[in-house]
Amino acid sequence: MKPFSNQAFGALGEKLAAAYLKQQHYKILKKNYKNKLGEIDIIARDGEEIVFVEVKTRSMSPYLGGQYAVDQRKQFHIMRTAAYFLDTKKIRLQPRFDVLEMEVDRTTGKLIKANHYKAAFAQTEDYARF
Repeated sequence: MKPFSNQAFGALGEKLAAAYLKQQHYKILKKNYKNKLGEIDIIARDGEEIVFVEVKTRSMSPYLGGQYAVDQRKQFHIMRTAAYFLDTKKIRLQPRFDVLEMEVDRTTGKLIKANHYKAAFAQTEDYARF
């Protein structure tokens, strides 16, 4: 069997991540949300929190976990995009920023392991200006 292309592999990881979150009783609100400021892989609700999830798909266990793969620049873009989403949708739930690392066999597409880093990073700046 031919290995997945990078784009197809990432899309598969996001699909598996959404299924994983549903199994954990999250309500998926949006997948691949885009606005003028950026993109968020998955937006879900977990109780009274709205969760913005960055999905990292890996073919084997990396030396650094998924929460470290999202650098400060990426965090800034995710938080700014999330703030715009919350403002335009008039949502008043507590935001949380998770990283979900999906370890997947690149040839078969089978999920090996999901590493869920809840509250992997937090908003430290005001993003009221878009």
